[in-house]
Amino acid sequence: MEENSKKIAGEVKIPSEEVKGAEEKLNNLPQVKKEIERGLKNDISKVLEIILLGAFFTKASDIHIEPEEDRAKIRMRLDGILQDVISIEKDISEKIISRTKLLSKVKLNIEDRPQDGRFTVVIPLRDRNAEIEIRMSTLPSEYGETVVMRVLDPRKLITLEDLGLRNDLFQIFKNEIEKPNGMVIVTGPTGSGKTTTLYAFLKAINKPGVKTITIEDPIEYHLKGISQTEVNPGSGYDFANGLKAIVRQDPDVILVGEVRDLETAQISMQAALTGHLVFSTLHTNDAPGAISRLVALGEKIANIAPAINMIIAQRLVRKVCSRCATFKKPEKELEDKIKNELKTVKKDVFKVPSEIKIPKSVGCKECSFTGYQERLGIFEAFLLDDEMEEFLSSSPSIAKTRKKAIEKGMVTMRQDGIIKVLQQVTTMEEIDRIT
Repeated sequence: MEENSKKIAGEVKIPSEEVKGAEEKLNNLPQVKKEIERGLKNDISKVLEIILLGAFFTKASDIHIEPEEDRAKIRMRLDGILQDVISIEKDISEKIISRTKLLSKVKLNIEDRPQDGRFTVVIPLRDRNAEIEIRMSTLPSEYGETVVMRVLDPRKLITLEDLGLRNDLFQIFKNEIEKPNGMVIVTGPTGSGKTTTLYAFLKAINKPGVKTITIEDPIEYHLKGISQTEVNPGSGYDFANGLKAIVRQDPDVILVGEVRDLETAQISMQAALTGHLVFSTLHTNDAPGAISRLVALGEKIANIAPAINMIIAQRLVRKVCSRCATFKKPEKELEDKIKNELKTVKKDVFKVPSEIKIPKSVGCKECSFTGYQERLGIFEAFLLDDEMEEFLSSSPSIAKTRKKAIEKGMVTMRQDGIIKVLQQVTTMEEIDRIT
């Protein structure tokens, strides 16, 4: 089966000579600013290429062009945090926006309503061509159009081993996604890495004897050997209708981008009960909250518990920069707090070291002076075994469900984050910010 090959509207092929040396010139935001300033003086037509290359080499997830009264601000989101790059003249930002609209095949003369489009950036590297998809969104604002370009970089497609899981959780995930049927739900707010986790699951189980079909909104990354479809509500092809059609295609594995309504929930669970392995996402704050969310959609507890194998909640935290971080013993108050927060974690899952040293972020050229570089997930997960199914039959509150899950060994997201602090991967400040 061939990789989904949906055509993206336009294409930017960046010349090889522009890319040579760009990795060194554009690998941090101060350098990106310098190169944009140089481009503004010499060749304005190349500024968009510099911005796109800067986003690629700094691994930014988004590019924002935000008009102000007299100028426009360009910002990039690095590791989940928006960072200022440069302020440029308004007429230049308008030329850049027109160029992105032209590439995205959206209407140039419409500025009073939102538009969405896509284009591809081809970057010739030493060993291959990197194809980056840009999802572009315009929005009318007080001083002109605001543009956000989401950078869909295939390098972010990672494996199960790269998710940053504890050994015990890795084994649980591996066992659950290799089951022949049942439902696995990943929860969390927008931008918490749910899609990345689901794609890692698909990559782990994708083999010639397994037929996998996805329905997404939209397709973010193209996966070889998997049939991917995209919802189109305008033509009546939504999650529920698409899922009905998918089940008739005799798949082994189904990925439903999001459970948004009762009909999608019911079809997903029915598929899980009739021999399919179903992956999906829900917008809830924590893993136990997924049960209440499904009930709020109108599903019955009696149908939920038998269908679901596992519920996961996750967030993304920034990894401390390995080049500039410092490590020190925490003050006694913080050390006592850490030990107290981990007291319900079983010793075979994680044992607090006798001597604790935790990282502090500093900031250097390599991390754009943020003190952090890249992100990883913090997770909580609980299994719906027979005991949990019986417990849920009495429709307990989220708090009671959470307490029960912890009694059965669930390590909370915050505890998982603190464990990663003790493993010197992230900082306590980052865990406090996220959890």
